[in-house]
Amino acid sequence: MDGCDRTISLKDDDSGDHDQDQGTPKDSETERTEDEDQSLSKKKMVVPAAGEHPLQYNYTFWYSRRTPGRPASTQSYEQNIKQIGSFASVEQFWRFYSHMIRPGDLTGHSDFHIFKEGIKPMWEDDANKMGGKWIIRLRKGLASRCWENLILAMLGEQFMVGEEICGAVVSVRFQEDIISIWNKTASDQSTTARIRDTLRRVLNLPPNTIMEYKTHTDSIKYSMGRLPWTGEC
Repeated sequence: MDGCDRTISLKDDDSGDHDQDQGTPKDSETERTEDEDQSLSKKKMVVPAAGEHPLQYNYTFWYSRRTPGRPASTQSYEQNIKQIGSFASVEQFWRFYSHMIRPGDLTGHSDFHIFKEGIKPMWEDDANKMGGKWIIRLRKGLASRCWENLILAMLGEQFMVGEEICGAVVSVRFQEDIISIWNKTASDQSTTARIRDTLRRVLNLPPNTIMEYKTHTDSIKYSMGRLPWTGEC
């Protein structure tokens, strides 16, 4: 599998994630817009095809890339992150994954994100803002295998923490790669401990592997207004 050529098909837009100030609409216009948004959301919801094996949750693949050293902002983050597509079954997942380049073959400052449908890979998202992430820094050459093991464990509900898991990220950097898994409730220590132990098992990590848990609140404070870029610590 790893020897095959793979490309990423990315949308040219950001699927309407930007909030634009278009003045104050009338009440009737607001109601119509909300109705249209709900209708559009329902249309976009992916479902398993007949005979496919459904996942417990729907997920969305995202991709982002930026030039290190450039001034960062939430707006630039929104412009750089792209939806690859959503899936609801095992078969739909493999159709995306089999055509995507592996993290170990990416260059530059790139990230793959896989989050439950409806959750943006941003600290400030309602599903993420009270949560945090387990972070593991990898030497070069390990990212592809670890990423695949991580997302298969997540899709297969191996973490056994109910609805706590929000998504996972692999961040390709020049000297190292970083993988992380995000959960909803940073204050739930028993849940974060279970995620840590499961992560160590599914990735077959050596006992001396350093694993860091970081709350998104701390990440936001640390960033001091810089963009909410996944994988930065």
